[in-house]
Amino acid sequence: MKLSDGVEWGIHCAMLLGSLEPGTTLSGKALAEFHGVPESYLLKHLKSLVAAGLLESVTGPRGGYRLAKPPSEISLLDIVEAIDGTQPAFRCTEIRQRGPCALEPSAYPRPCGINAAMLRAEDAYRAALRQETLAKVTAEFMARADPRLFALGGAWIERNVRRPKQ
Repeated sequence: MKLSDGVEWGIHCAMLLGSLEPGTTLSGKALAEFHGVPESYLLKHLKSLVAAGLLESVTGPRGGYRLAKPPSEISLLDIVEAIDGTQPAFRCTEIRQRGPCALEPSAYPRPCGINAAMLRAEDAYRAALRQETLAKVTAEFMARADPRLFALGGAWIERNVRRPKQ
């Protein structure tokens, strides 16, 4: 199974937004710059995350993006489904009913065993992603990251964060 680049980008952006002070935002341009990805492509994925209720989009000169929920309430599955959709990765086209040895449809009373196995595997994968929250992934990152990243990232955020007018 191959997830789109947007899933990786969305998770990283959500982690970064989760580190912001309440009420503050980062622009789409800043998020794209921070991650070294094309802004136009990233904005498409941020829009999907907003539509799914995971991010909020704030308009105006001090606007940008922020989390719509606490990181503990956002699962990796939420982000995957917001960006790549909810359709199963495997789609059975019933090729067992084609070709020179195919029989009439009534000869196949049971669902395709390959399809059933693939769907079980996908259910397990989705269940695992449902258990992985943004808060948990962020905590693991914070525990293992090179300390220099915190100084660099903190300084970058301070230069780029947008605070509401006082």
